Order: sequence, then structure tokens, then C-alpha cells
Amino acid sequence: MKKILIILLTACCFSLSANEVKYDIIVAQDGSGNFTSVQEAINSVRGVMTERKTIFIKNGIYREKVVVETHSMNITLVGEDVEKTIISWGDHANMSLPGTDKPMGTFKTYTLLVQGHGFRAENLTIENNAEPLAQAVALHAEGDKAVFVNCRFLGNQDTIYAGNHLSRQYYKNCYIEGTTDFIFGSATVYFEHCSIYSKKNSYITAPSTPQENPFGFVFFQCKLTAAEGINKVYLGRPWRPYGASAFIECVLGSHILPAGWDNWRNADNEKTARFVEINNTGAGADISQRVTWSKQLDKSQEKNYSLEKVFTTIEDTWNPK
Repeated sequence: MKKILIILLTACCFSLSANEVKYDIIVAQDGSGNFTSVQEAINSVRGVMTERKTIFIKNGIYREKVVVETHSMNITLVGEDVEKTIISWGDHANMSLPGTDKPMGTFKTYTLLVQGHGFRAENLTIENNAEPLAQAVALHAEGDKAVFVNCRFLGNQDTIYAGNHLSRQYYKNCYIEGTTDFIFGSATVYFEHCSIYSKKNSYITAPSTPQENPFGFVFFQCKLTAAEGINKVYLGRPWRPYGASAFIECVLGSHILPAGWDNWRNADNEKTARFVEINNTGAGADISQRVTWSKQLDKSQEKNYSLEKVFTTIEDTWNPK
């Protein structure tokens, strides 16, 4: 009887906790919220804000091309269910810009564009469902101090563009899939406990980290898997000289090639690329045949890639947790 009472009291507390959650705005396609589209909700709070605004998005497939502009800061999007709350669009680089015969190009294909600082997303799926004909970005993030927790990013080539060399981004417990260079850009990004899924024999990361930035993409305790039959995947290649990627305590599947890294058909990149592995496991973690210009560090050097160090700049130290 005592055990049953404890269970009932616990359930009651969780129920009260859930009901007490307050959101500034609710988006629902059935009209039960404040708005029926995500963009309308974001527009309603546009402007530089010091106080965070939280937008709750009920389940549904929101077919929108969403923009969080530079002057829209400290916005949080919270989905009801990560697998059922989906923002989806389908532009790719070879499509024409609306009203013109000019190709769209990679950087206008986004489903979600985040320019404002302090953005946060939880329990959302961001999808670019274009046919795999060209580059097609699901998330284009360039604002500073962006956080993504328990989100899914679905696409093919160029799924996540982490742009802007001044941007810091944190991804935790996220699922990211793609074909070629599907995590690319110049930002400083920390991926923690994420699942990275390759859909094609190709390349995972394509960093364009500037020389003055000590870190590019850091993957900590992530899991790398692949579709059936995929067995020739590189951890990355430098999109620009000095591109940086590090995999630390990750589980690397058998789809990762023994060489590990590629120089993007330019031997000069081998002199500047900063590709690092520390204490990885799995069938793809054998470093005996890694390219000689990548770095294999021991566990004692992990502290140099801590979350705190990665996100410390001249201006401040940011702790996304």
C-alpha cells in the first residue's frame, strides 16, 4: 500500500509539473494556439530582446521556410514531440530563385535560418526533403550562442550549415543525417551525445574554420552509423585551409574508412588541416592506417577540448548547459 501511494504521489507531482509549464506563445495547426504557423509566432516577438520568449509548437508538419532574423534574439522553439513536430521545406541549390532564372545556390536552400543570437530549439525535427539532386540545407545557423537539444536534422548533401566564424553552437542528444559534407561551415560547434548517420559513401564534415579559431567541430561521445551497404565514409575533409574537426570518445562504425580523412584533392590542405581523434572506439576507430597528417592524441589531452575551453573567447566564456 505504501509503495502504491508513493507511485501515485510521484505521478501527481509530474502531472502538476507538466501543467505548470508556461509558454509565451503556442503554435497549433488546428487553431487552438496563438498562431498556426511558426514564422507568424516568431514575427510576433521580433526585435532585440533581453528577456527570453518561448514558443511551444504542437505536433504537426509545418511546411515553412522559417527565418529567425538578426534582430530577433533569445527565442526558444519547443516542439511537442521530436518525431511529430516537424518543420519541412524542399529547396535545393539547382532550383531557380523565385521570379528569376538564377540558380538558388547552397546558402538560400535552408529550411530554418537562425541569425539571431541566443537561439534555442528543443524536441524539433528540421527537414529539407528535396530530392538528392544538389546541396539542400536543413539548418543554416549563424547566430552566436545557439543551442539545439533533442532535435533531428534530416537531409542529404549539406544538412547543417554552421556558418559565421564568430558563431558558437551546441548540439546535445541530436540526430543528424546526410550524404556529403552534411555538417559544414566556419562556426565553432560542440556536438555531445549525438547520432551521426551517413546515407552515402562520402564525407561527414567539411569545416572551413579560420586559422585564428582554435576549434571547429568537436564531437564528444557521439555515435557514427550508416545505412546498409555504406562502407566508405570519411570523417571529414577541409572545405578551406585550417579546417578543424575533432572526434573524442566517439563510437565509429565500420563504415569509416581506414584513412579517416581526405585532403579535398589538394595536398596543401594537409599542411594546415586540424583533424584530431582521441580515445574513440568501434570498428572504424582503428588508427593504424590513418593519414599521417591527422593527429591521434591520448586521453590526457581531452581536457584541451572541454566544453568550457571550446566556447571561451576573448569576450566571454559561454556555458550552454
